[in-house]
Amino acid sequence: MKIMISVGEASGDLHGASVANALKLIQPDVQLVGMGGQAMRDAGVEIIYDIADLGVIGIVEVIKNLRRLFRLRDFLSDYMERERPDVLVVIDYPGFNVKLAKVARQKGIPVVSYISPSAWAWGKGRAKEVAQIVERVAAIFPFEADVYREAGANVTFVGHPLLDIVKPSMERDEALQHFAALPDHYHVLLMPGSRTQEITSLLPDMLAAGERIVEQVPNCQFFLPVASTISREMLQTIIDKYKVPVILTSGNNYDLMNICDLAIASSGTATLETSLMKVPTVIVYRVVTLTYLLGKLLVKIPDIGLPNIIAGRRILPELLQSEVTPGNIASHAIALLTDQTVREQALTDLAEVKEKLGETGAVNRVAQVIMEVAQNGHV
Repeated sequence: MKIMISVGEASGDLHGASVANALKLIQPDVQLVGMGGQAMRDAGVEIIYDIADLGVIGIVEVIKNLRRLFRLRDFLSDYMERERPDVLVVIDYPGFNVKLAKVARQKGIPVVSYISPSAWAWGKGRAKEVAQIVERVAAIFPFEADVYREAGANVTFVGHPLLDIVKPSMERDEALQHFAALPDHYHVLLMPGSRTQEITSLLPDMLAAGERIVEQVPNCQFFLPVASTISREMLQTIIDKYKVPVILTSGNNYDLMNICDLAIASSGTATLETSLMKVPTVIVYRVVTLTYLLGKLLVKIPDIGLPNIIAGRRILPELLQSEVTPGNIASHAIALLTDQTVREQALTDLAEVKEKLGETGAVNRVAQVIMEVAQNGHV
């Protein structure tokens, strides 16, 4: 049996790796191939296209890269025509993966959509489009399952995979030593994203905010986990321009989160990870102006941060576009670090988010869905 997996960025690579490991537990001799990164490669997936230089975000940015994305789609189309996988699993990266799923369906290859396009944000039209293409939607949110089911999709609510993945592997004291973290300091996590575009847009403001934070809270240490898709040298070049000592880390991200008191993070999966690790987070988001304006016209929900969307209200601060300034970031960060009332409310709200995500075991349920579709087919 051959299963093809398609992801487009670092977070999807981690989810793809978890799915790959779960599939091998069900059927050890399964052949796994796909588009991914180092995490999927380490999980035994044969990588036919490495995503290290792929990540682009926003409508305008995608348009600029259309020629490259079309070439990639054609390459993967040729691969599917030649190798005939039993199923294509598309994970996140919706702009590209929806198009790839259409290609697979035209070839008679069934598709499972996991971490599906956010139809609950973009409107029911997106859900209907996906419902007509894929054999099964593995939904990670209860409200997502409802939207896709109403659109006519065959849906299985699997729960959120982060409930299985997000957990420390070290005791706190061991982690403090591992990351050279001073026990009597506040520990601040910087997560500007896994794409070069996000780094160059957000990291300078995060570091400038860090300078302001240490003026008022001197006993702070800053940590920045290096995504597999990002050059360590590029990060260090930016960091060296600011008077904030930042420790670059590699691996054991959840152990790092477990010792952190605060995160400043780009909107996305990382903000849900920090929430599950009970780390209050300042959520920041910036894309080119045209992309943002188009998004405002299309997106149907008031908040963009996943913890806020799940909670159904603004529980963590969000700074968008021109609001992303060193002063604004620092103001929210200092309050979450030092104002006990603000901090305790944030921690209470984060516990509610975790409860709403359901039960553990999502990755195993996804693997079962994939195997079922691979064995039964139908397009």
